[in-house]
Amino acid sequence: MKWDTQSLARFIEAAQGKRPVDLCLRGCQLVNVLSGQIEKVDLAVQDGLIAGWGRYPAQRTIEADGMYVCPGFIDGHIHIESTLLSPSQFCAAVLPCGTTAVVADPHEIANVLGREGILFFLSATEQLPLDFYFNLPSCVPATPLETSGAHLSGSDLYSLLPHPRLLGLAEMMNFPGVLAGIPQVLDKLVLFQEGVVDGHSPQLDGLALNAYIGTGIASDHECTTLLEAREKLSKGMTIMLREGSQSRDLATLMPVVDDRSWPHCMLVSDDCHPDDLLRRGHMNHIVNRAMGLGMDPIRALTLATWTPAHHFGLRRRGALAPGYRADFSLSPSLAPWNPLRVFKNGTEVAQDGKLTLDPASWQAPRLPASPMKLKRMAEEAIFVPRQDGMLRVIQVREGTLLTGKTLAAPATSTDGVTADVDRDLLKLVVYNRYLPDQRPSVAFVQGIGLKKGAIATTVAHDSHNLIAVGTSDAAIVTVAEAVRKNGGGMAVGSEHGDVEVLPLPIAGLMSDKPLIAVVQKLESLKAKARAWGSPLDNPFMALSFLALPVIPELKLTDLGLVDVSSFSLVPLFESADNS
Repeated sequence: MKWDTQSLARFIEAAQGKRPVDLCLRGCQLVNVLSGQIEKVDLAVQDGLIAGWGRYPAQRTIEADGMYVCPGFIDGHIHIESTLLSPSQFCAAVLPCGTTAVVADPHEIANVLGREGILFFLSATEQLPLDFYFNLPSCVPATPLETSGAHLSGSDLYSLLPHPRLLGLAEMMNFPGVLAGIPQVLDKLVLFQEGVVDGHSPQLDGLALNAYIGTGIASDHECTTLLEAREKLSKGMTIMLREGSQSRDLATLMPVVDDRSWPHCMLVSDDCHPDDLLRRGHMNHIVNRAMGLGMDPIRALTLATWTPAHHFGLRRRGALAPGYRADFSLSPSLAPWNPLRVFKNGTEVAQDGKLTLDPASWQAPRLPASPMKLKRMAEEAIFVPRQDGMLRVIQVREGTLLTGKTLAAPATSTDGVTADVDRDLLKLVVYNRYLPDQRPSVAFVQGIGLKKGAIATTVAHDSHNLIAVGTSDAAIVTVAEAVRKNGGGMAVGSEHGDVEVLPLPIAGLMSDKPLIAVVQKLESLKAKARAWGSPLDNPFMALSFLALPVIPELKLTDLGLVDVSSFSLVPLFESADNS
């Protein structure tokens, strides 16, 4: 809050006990993340801030009866889009979990809508009872091997500043571009050198890591080994211990947190899928996971409150001390942390896992249009003529974004090269949804496992074109057409027209429906895909990453088949002449 002279004088009087405070929690056990101690106190709140603790007269009292109270959780790195929820529905979902602030990277919506997507996020989060901070996406587009909906230069990003909720530059994924000194990449680092710059440098070490960190990049959430985390920590990086839906590194990285290093570590989610959000929770789940792995409870809570606030310079947040925001949750136990009551700016916003507010009253801006320049689908557009040689085939692996590559003899008919269900050899198609009249790219994939029908989605990292996989051209076209008609979304169906769709009207990435409705529809889609033969826990998630040309080994973008090891486009057929 911003004080004027009168409100400041009122706060000073209340903090001294000379006038009743707005609220006092009697007999609570305060988790003091500044001292690392538990203190039994009466905690006073005035004008949305912590007035202090001691004996206070109060206009309203709550008997805490020995319940523990800790600061509101702060997720220091998340992509809101991964939840498939609009900002307001995300807010409604995580507030009951004790989360009161997030630092988000709008990388996905920016690759679809550019500046308009970032401005939508800023507008949609302006009046919500959750603090949304953003780092500006550094890689739009992510690579030159795909077509995204926008191109953001350093000056495009810098033009959005100053803004009180824009903190700096989001994860610099293009670490090869940094090390190669590519001017367009360096421009962004130069323009944001006075702000926070997040990193993304998997397996980078030695002299290359020195150069990367030396540019001012201050954090990393991609550590997957203890050795990697320790080197990055020793060279000045803040280590984000990630425990998300897709990547779960907490158990491996836990030993990096000790009595000396903890101020430079934090817990983050990165990606949180809607079904996990509903079933497990948000930062409360990650904190409890850390405790369950043996981390001291106070330290675990500190790494989800004080350390992210300190790293990002979020003043008056992340702790419960005089003058700090009165953002906190109460739990009957220290471990596990069960946020039965949640307060934001001193007002109770959730109780027993349910909001005490009405999300319908939250004003939201008009939804931006979801780009969909595609015209009606046609089977002839994905026809693959017979050729000499073997097919290059993408191999999907459960539980990892890495794909393999193999060679297979093509299945042919009078209709050209077709899917072969008996060999789990399905046709994979990427449609460019930003440019009209561009022919889709086609490849073949093993590991999706469908025996019938097709699935399609516009959640396709990082450019989010429309990607589909199926057992026949007719099935692929039918399901892709259903997604097109909805302006984006996820779908499963067959050539007979029985298609089930989860519409994602916000950029083809997010729904405007509540969490439980999104999860119910998503689980219905996944159940149908599994009933039709897919062995994958989440075939839509696996499909969404088959278009990501920065993770080995073989991927398909709208421009064609990408061999990630050579970072180049390769032919669909491998012969003696092009092997």
